[in-house]
Amino acid sequence: MRWFKKPSNASPLRAHIGTQVGQRLAANPAAQQVVIPGVQVYYVEDFLDAATCKRLIGLIDANRRPSTLLTDNPDENYRTSESCDMDRWSPDVRPIDEGIAGLLGLDPLYGETMQGQRYAPGQQFRAHHDYFFQTESYWERVTQDGGQRTWTAMIYLNTVEEGGATWFPQAGIRIAPKRGLLLAWNNMSADGSPNQLTLHEGMPVISGVKYVITKWFREGPWIKP
Repeated sequence: MRWFKKPSNASPLRAHIGTQVGQRLAANPAAQQVVIPGVQVYYVEDFLDAATCKRLIGLIDANRRPSTLLTDNPDENYRTSESCDMDRWSPDVRPIDEGIAGLLGLDPLYGETMQGQRYAPGQQFRAHHDYFFQTESYWERVTQDGGQRTWTAMIYLNTVEEGGATWFPQAGIRIAPKRGLLLAWNNMSADGSPNQLTLHEGMPVISGVKYVITKWFREGPWIKP
């Protein structure tokens, strides 16, 4: 009887990206690491100033639509926020878009279109991973558009009165929304395989409205040069 080894999801390329970004952030005095075994999480306070946050909130309010899910089994109550795609070449967006890439040391062309999100009271995004699953029907398509997601960067655009925290239940951290705060994490493990500890949730807003922008990076170019 022949035994077949289960295919590994490890990736030297993704492992290298994780190491390089981690070294860059560790060398940046503005970036602070959240020390958690098995997962890379960093934050930068006041990454955006108040005026910039206000401009971005205006763009989100002007272009918001119901948020969607990339899954074969959507649940209408899973992600109840509103979202909009930010024009990466706009003079209000491009400096921020490229600034995030510069912070992480990643090629801007590897970054997906930045997304703005708005959460009114009661709205949420239940626990999920940002990385892609090879078992989903979308996998073939995403491999043609830059492949697996590596790093996520999220910036809170306002301080929420109550609720709306980003919760990593398996990693054991919870971050309350604070204006200008950038939160970044590696969705991959040290060997480049998807890291289950990055399961996270946008908890329901209780009072106020929450605004964030999110930038996801791929292992290959999202925009073909």
